Amino acid sequence: MTTIFILVLAAVAMVFMTRSSRKRQKEAMSFRDNLAVGQEVMTGSGYFGRIVAVEDDAITLETTPGNTSRWLRAAIAKLVDPPADAVVVEGSSAEAAAQIDAENARAFDIPEDISSLIDKKKTDENGK
Repeated sequence: MTTIFILVLAAVAMVFMTRSSRKRQKEAMSFRDNLAVGQEVMTGSGYFGRIVAVEDDAITLETTPGNTSRWLRAAIAKLVDPPADAVVVEGSSAEAAAQIDAENARAFDIPEDISSLIDKKKTDENGK
């Protein structure tokens, strides 16, 4: 009886693993089918680029202006978020720069004599 129970449990586990694997494959196919010109992507080997052309099963990536390479559609691993723009600070840029400088000065307050930063050994009752 326990052998049958273990076999049934193993069969159920295999069914669930197969279903999740198929689901991931469908998501990957959907992702690769929806690739479009202008998207930033990364290949499975870590090559970053912007899509400049999409053909049947080939994607042309551009890393720097004028530098292109062709990749199989299946080699594209994921979309890459574009770099964030500079942080916008309210007020004039001179005021913002002064505020950032003041914050940096407070964050890195280093004394001229660093011996005060070193913990001195405490002597025990015997004076050792």
